[in-house]
Amino acid sequence: MNPGTLIISLDFELHWGGFEKWPLENCRPYFLNTRKVIPEMLELFQQHDVHVTWATVGMLFHSDKSSLEKNIPALKPTYAQPELSAYQYIKTKGIGTDEEEDPFHFAGSLVNRIQQTNGQELASHTFAHYYCNEAGQTVEQFKADLGAAQQSAAVHGTKLRSLVFPRNQFNEEYLKACYQQGFVAVRDNPRDWFWNIQSTQGESMWKRLNRGLDAYLPVGKANTYPLASVERTPGLPLCIPASRLLRPYRPKELFLNAMKIARIQAEMERAAQQQLVYHLWWHPHNFGNYPAQSMEGLKRILDTFAVCRERHGMTSLSMGETADLILSQHE
Repeated sequence: MNPGTLIISLDFELHWGGFEKWPLENCRPYFLNTRKVIPEMLELFQQHDVHVTWATVGMLFHSDKSSLEKNIPALKPTYAQPELSAYQYIKTKGIGTDEEEDPFHFAGSLVNRIQQTNGQELASHTFAHYYCNEAGQTVEQFKADLGAAQQSAAVHGTKLRSLVFPRNQFNEEYLKACYQQGFVAVRDNPRDWFWNIQSTQGESMWKRLNRGLDAYLPVGKANTYPLASVERTPGLPLCIPASRLLRPYRPKELFLNAMKIARIQAEMERAAQQQLVYHLWWHPHNFGNYPAQSMEGLKRILDTFAVCRERHGMTSLSMGETADLILSQHE
């Protein structure tokens, strides 16, 4: 039987994660803080020997506009709402010429930093923050987007093997395209009804409220699981369910902040004791408003992992490493 396993996956997006709803002029300090805190995260992960999957928007792999434009696919998403397209944003709002001028839409230097840190897996969050459940787009367009993501990774001499669907718009019909483009693992959503996300538009307040409450109270189902429960289907990537979103620090919610971290610690300890998987995720930009306090919370979480490793033999694996372990045990 496998020991307990901690998986951490991060949705690395910067402004591409919400260009259609976040005016850049309102969030420049937020993303600049994000860029500063990422090296601190990497250092902390290395200190604790924690392996992390960095699901990165493909456009961020580039350091200048020329390189990015060379990798744009000929087949682009035809969303019914054009403002959801990153290409529409580039056309109407524009982006800078390089990372120095525009650190919000280019991050080649940070991608290099991730590559240079032991145990970190570069993965995909699609090329253009592609929405798989929005009206108008097609699976062929999605496949072209993934091809562009792989081309962008090739700029850094690597191939992407794990993928996270933007906005958690998990689409089972698109899994075959993922596999055909070289992906062996994708992050699945928790099995609770409030994590079934069909669109970025018009999602019910009730569903969002339940997702928020579940960070502090046991609203949803048990979110740890045996490694052996991850199903293997020929021609498809492994779907590795998420367990918990590490929500942002909020200064007016000191008690809730403590509850949130304590809940993660307790869930991780239970997974370690019961030899189950615990899959934690967040966006690096979630640390953008209160980086010092957010890093303190992460330190507490990783200190708990260190105890779980010492007492129960808990291991830390990236999504790609998890897929390799599962597949190796069934050869």
